[in-house]
Amino acid sequence: MVEPRRVELTEAQTSRASRTYWDSAAEEYLSEHGDFLGDDRFIWSPEGVDEETTKLLGPVRGKRILEVGCGGAQCSRWLAGQGADVVAFDISVEQLRIARQLDQRTGTAVRTVAADVTALPYRDVTFDIVCSAFGALPFVAEAETALREIARTLKPGGLLVFSVSHPFRWTMPDDPTPAGLHITHSYFDRTPYVEVDGAGTPVYAEHHRTTGDWIRALTAAGFVVDDLLEPEWPAGHELVWGGWGPDRGRLIPGTAIWSAHKS
Repeated sequence: MVEPRRVELTEAQTSRASRTYWDSAAEEYLSEHGDFLGDDRFIWSPEGVDEETTKLLGPVRGKRILEVGCGGAQCSRWLAGQGADVVAFDISVEQLRIARQLDQRTGTAVRTVAADVTALPYRDVTFDIVCSAFGALPFVAEAETALREIARTLKPGGLLVFSVSHPFRWTMPDDPTPAGLHITHSYFDRTPYVEVDGAGTPVYAEHHRTTGDWIRALTAAGFVVDDLLEPEWPAGHELVWGGWGPDRGRLIPGTAIWSAHKS
């Protein structure tokens, strides 16, 4: 049984918690969300923002692309199908094992490694595009370090697009019903949301940053912010995913999708 808390964690503690959680939850996550995500689609968020139609990455054929925190590598598989030269990584070996299963099921293999976004195993100035759909960046204590590592691997002018929980989401309880439509927590409290086991060991950690925090972290890492997409909840979309759902989604954004380029 896990207990939620708001406590400070180091990057090392956060990394261990993320690895523990995603190794234990990989199968359950795929079972719960696999139909929505697909095996080889690029879905940015619970609102159903689809790269097939939004084209936030622009033309990808022939581009060298890195997916950050790939999970089952569904997004990378879609990119490969569009002619991109794509590689991917995740902190969880269980997620990568599932990625191998999806490779076999779809017939599209993705090159993946187990790695931490704060210490990327890739050479400088390697990629044209780096992308991440709720992968890694919400789950690090030192976003600035992660963004500097991403910038290091990008070519000059290279594109970074990533989705995270919208900062305003953290002011409200993790309840997608009308009962959850009230502010219970300060927007300005950056203390991470942490779950601990019976021994008090962190087994899940997600870090909150304000919109301004993200802008400062991106610019400090050498990026120019191009856009922030705050997707509206689509009419008729009845998915409920954690704190996301139609009751909340028609009033406030649940996702922030950042677009930036390396200066």
